[in-house]
Amino acid sequence: METPHKHPRGIKHVWHAVLTAMVGLRAAWRHEDAFRQEVFVAVIAIPVALFSPAPSVGKALMIACVLLVIIAELFNSAIEAAVDHTSIEIHPLARRAKDIATAAVLLSIINAAIVWGLVLFF
Repeated sequence: METPHKHPRGIKHVWHAVLTAMVGLRAAWRHEDAFRQEVFVAVIAIPVALFSPAPSVGKALMIACVLLVIIAELFNSAIEAAVDHTSIEIHPLARRAKDIATAAVLLSIINAAIVWGLVLFF
């Protein structure tokens, strides 16, 4: 069965996806302090990685880790918004969902610190 919410195909679909993603990025920027902080760190960290003496693969890993933190934060924010939309009532499953998503962000930050340390100091 076809959904009435199906997006157009081909290049129109790609364009629609890009526009939708930009709306999501603007929403994250507007409503999420942690997202803004992580973007600020990325604006500094990515040029540092590019101009570091690390080999190209190391630079790519360093940049990928920074972007992974932002991606994890976007998922975390999306989960929190969906849970809050469902109910503002305190519920153990809602708390668990939010805590697990936050743990993913923490692990991505730890991963980035380890990769940066290994690339730059070993």
